[in-house]
Amino acid sequence: MKKTALYDKHVSLGAKIVPFAGFEMPVQYSGVTEEHFAVREKAGLFDVSHMGQFFIEGPRSKDLLQFVTTNNVDALENGKAQYSCLPNENGGIVDDLIVYKMEDDKYFVVVNASNIEKDWNHISKYNTFGAKMTNASDEMSLLAVQGPRATEILQKLTETNLSEIPYYSFTVGSVDGVSNVIISNTGYTGSGGFEIYFNNENAEQLWDAIINAGEAEGIIPAGLAARDTLRLEKGFCLYGNDIDDTTSPIEAGLGWITKFDKDFVSKDTFAKQKEEGVTRKLVGFELQDKGVPRHDYPVVDAEGNVIGKVTSGTQSPMKKIGLGLAYVDKPHFKLGSEIFIQVRNKNIPAKVVKAPFV
Repeated sequence: MKKTALYDKHVSLGAKIVPFAGFEMPVQYSGVTEEHFAVREKAGLFDVSHMGQFFIEGPRSKDLLQFVTTNNVDALENGKAQYSCLPNENGGIVDDLIVYKMEDDKYFVVVNASNIEKDWNHISKYNTFGAKMTNASDEMSLLAVQGPRATEILQKLTETNLSEIPYYSFTVGSVDGVSNVIISNTGYTGSGGFEIYFNNENAEQLWDAIINAGEAEGIIPAGLAARDTLRLEKGFCLYGNDIDDTTSPIEAGLGWITKFDKDFVSKDTFAKQKEEGVTRKLVGFELQDKGVPRHDYPVVDAEGNVIGKVTSGTQSPMKKIGLGLAYVDKPHFKLGSEIFIQVRNKNIPAKVVKAPFV
C-alpha cells in the first residue's frame, strides 16, 4: 500500500486509516457527521494526495486531449479548468477527470487514484500527436480546503487575491512562503473552497499552516467518509460506484460534459444515445420511509421486479433521510416516479428526485 506524504500526520491526529485505491488513507478523525457539518458550515481540510496528476505538453497536446476527453478543450482559456471524462471504445467511461490549461500547449490533468495507471495507458495509446506526457502523481501532494470559511482561511497564507479566482479557475502562486503552488477554485464537496497542488516536501508545512490559520474559523481535518457523504448530497458521481467502464456519460447524466462539435472516442455511440434516448439512467432518489440505502442494493417496482440498482447511498447528515443515486430502467427514471429500494429484504418506497439533494 502506498502512503501520502501526510500519512504520519494523520496517524498522530488519531485518524482511522483504511486502504483506499492502493493507499493508506484517513477515513475519519473526529467522526463523519462532525466533519460533514464542519465543511457545510465552516471549513474542513482534506488530504487528497492520492489523486493522480499528469502534465501533457507540446504543440499538439490540445489535439490529444480533444480526442481522448468528451468535453471541449477548445473552450479552455489559460487559468481555466473543466470537468470531463475519458470515454472507452465501448461507450463506457475510463475515468472522470479535471483538465487545467496552464498555458498554450501545456495542460495539467487530475485523475482518480485507482485509475492512474489505467488512464496513463489509455491516453498514451492515443498519443499519435507527439505530446510530451509526464506522470507527476508520486511527486505531488493535494490539499482541499473546503467550506464557506475556506477562502478567508487560505487568504491569510497567500498574497494571491482568492476572490479574483472564479469557480473552475486557478492560478500559480505562493502559500505560506511555498512557491509554485497551483491554487484552484475547485473541490468535490459542493461547499466551495480551494484545492492546492504542490511538491511532497511541503505537505506537512502547508497542512499545519492551514489548520493553524483556520483555528478561529473552526476548521478541522476531514476524511474520506465525510468527503463521500458531502459529494453524495450534491449528487456528484464517484468513479467505481456511479460511473465505470460499462456506463456511458449520457446514461450518467453527464451529457453536459459531452460535446459533439469535435471528434472523440465513442462519439458516434453517445450521439446515437442522445438522439434515440437510453434504456436506463442514473437518478437521484430519496427514501420515503426509514432505512439506509447502500451500494448494489436492488431497485424494484411496485410488483417487486428488479428495475435497477443503487450505486451510492447514505443517511444524509443534512436531511436526516436515506438518499442516493441509482441506475433505473425506463420508464421508472422519470422525475417523481415511485420506486422501491430493497433494504435487507424489505422494499422501502422511494421517490426519484432531481439532484442536488441539498
